[in-house]
Amino acid sequence: MNKKSPSDSNLKQAGKISVATFAIMNVVAVVSLRGLPAEAEYGLSSVFYYVFAALFFLVPVSLVAAELATGWPEKGGIFRWVGEAFGPRLAFISMFLLFVQVCVWFPTALTFGAVSLAFIGPDQTFDAALSQNKFFVLAIVLAIYWFATFVAFKGVSAFTLLSKWGGIIGTIIPAIILILLGFSFYFSGAKIQIDLSWSQLVPDFSNFNNVVLAASIFLFYAGMEMNAIHVKDLDNPTRSYPLAIGMAALGTVVIFILGTLAIAFVIPSADINLTQSLLVAYFDMFKWAGLGFLAPIMAICLAIGVLAGIVTWVAGPSTGLLEVAKAGYMPRFWQHTNKNGMATHILLVQGIIVSFLAITFVVLPSVEAAYQILSQLAAVIYLTLYMLMFSAAIYLRFSQPNRPRPYRVPGGKKGLYVIAGVGFTASLTAFAFSFIPPSQIAVGSPTVFISLLVGLTLLFIAIPLVIYAVRKPHWRDENSDFAPFTWQIEGVHPGLQNHSDKHTPLVTESHQKNQGGKA
Repeated sequence: MNKKSPSDSNLKQAGKISVATFAIMNVVAVVSLRGLPAEAEYGLSSVFYYVFAALFFLVPVSLVAAELATGWPEKGGIFRWVGEAFGPRLAFISMFLLFVQVCVWFPTALTFGAVSLAFIGPDQTFDAALSQNKFFVLAIVLAIYWFATFVAFKGVSAFTLLSKWGGIIGTIIPAIILILLGFSFYFSGAKIQIDLSWSQLVPDFSNFNNVVLAASIFLFYAGMEMNAIHVKDLDNPTRSYPLAIGMAALGTVVIFILGTLAIAFVIPSADINLTQSLLVAYFDMFKWAGLGFLAPIMAICLAIGVLAGIVTWVAGPSTGLLEVAKAGYMPRFWQHTNKNGMATHILLVQGIIVSFLAITFVVLPSVEAAYQILSQLAAVIYLTLYMLMFSAAIYLRFSQPNRPRPYRVPGGKKGLYVIAGVGFTASLTAFAFSFIPPSQIAVGSPTVFISLLVGLTLLFIAIPLVIYAVRKPHWRDENSDFAPFTWQIEGVHPGLQNHSDKHTPLVTESHQKNQGGKA
């Protein structure tokens, strides 16, 4: 008779998250309003893009991440998954790229916050001009970011409350108001700015420029993998997880579609601006409803939402990189923490990177151009991570076929290969399109645009390769509790098949006991 491991028992007893709660967690992790104007330009055809990206990207990411998170639940996330499949070098590159991707994302998110603050004045014409002032945007971006860093230095308790209520005030409530106002405008019989005929639903694929810019919609759904680690806290994850993901995917798609259409109802596609149009839509709709005085308040709410997100993300990836550094992958300098346990040196370097990227706003033709190039750089890096994640999931079914996985992608091995293969292909396609300058936006010289993307991407890959090549044994913190990879503990190579059928927590427990005995 087979005995159940302590880990297996814990997994069954930990079911404390309901399906509905888990679905909401995933919606909150993914939904952001700042990207809606980019898709509002497509009018009704944006519905097609949202549904297409959900089926070929959102669902594969969610299902594959769940299998990886339950099969290898120790600290590390994508570092752990890629390392289990391909070894520590690619794992470290993945962790470093995740850190850099967030650094690149900060200026784009903060640009939206700066534009929101520009629109709190009474004169919309002046506000619009202020939001295009590169020096105003740069000053606000740097001020908010370094304030968020200062808060992060104070520790987790300093920003938990701000993160929670900032998300509600700055994302959920504005989304509901946007949709209610937009569709009230539509049902009132007022003249809308898009054609809602069925012929407009399917995009014009003969227009290559539309396909290029629309590829960015894949990154609208990025982040669903963040909560995959909590799959083990669901009762009956095999049934509950797909149900929760289905609800979350449907809710996310509905919010994106209705929010995008609400903007398209009010603003002509020719007038859509990536950084301003969301605020302009709120102003126009509030004015139409006779509630114009509420528009500046909404701008403040959106800025609060940005601040809350930034404060949360400033500390998140830096903490992950700190754990990996202590495991021996970075010099001791990068492992320095303050009395609150925050990675001070990593946070400071992160701030320098963000500041450097933000200053590019001054040299590019416009705030909108800077916003677009940084958004596409973030997309290139994030899509690289997703391709590694899908590849790891496929390879681990070969290299560790018997490793217990409390949740498995439906359809057995073929089901995983199909779903992960679809996700990899979608990520690769979007990755390739990300290097093509969008014709709708003046980004200056296309050569400079592409050179910046390629050069920075190669630089961010080269840095962790160099660090890994020169790593030293004394870099590892003797107090680090970062678990080794299962193939390391079991004395095999990640490139070879390992038929071990022990759950990774049990493997880790055995290793820790052996280490304790040796000590």
